Amino acid sequence: EVEVMESGGGSVQAGGSLNLSCVVSGFMYPPNCMGWFRQVPGKQREGIAAIYTGGGRQIYADSVKGRFTISEDNSKNTVKLQMNNLTPEDTAMYYCAADGWVCTVVEGAQTPPPFGYWGHGTQVTVSS
Repeated sequence: EVEVMESGGGSVQAGGSLNLSCVVSGFMYPPNCMGWFRQVPGKQREGIAAIYTGGGRQIYADSVKGRFTISEDNSKNTVKLQMNNLTPEDTAMYYCAADGWVCTVVEGAQTPPPFGYWGHGTQVTVSS
């Protein structure tokens, strides 16, 4: 059974940093892309960062470019999202997804499909 688990969310003040982690397990073959999305109540889930696994290209939404960094660890089943210079506009539930479509969706600023391998999310709250 495939599992995707996020951690690292929390509450910080504006200008602060958080480092999210996403661990996946149960894949027969490693997913070729993993990424991070975020969602606030009443809005569509937004793709913000993705990485082609195995040392591949990173993709960022304009809203986080220059502040967030996605990385993959050596085991290739974990991706992290280092978030710096956080603002109240970054407050959201952050979700990790692992599947072939993730990089395409994030790069194209598309609405993610309802299917796929998702975690349960980790809350990030930034106060002013």
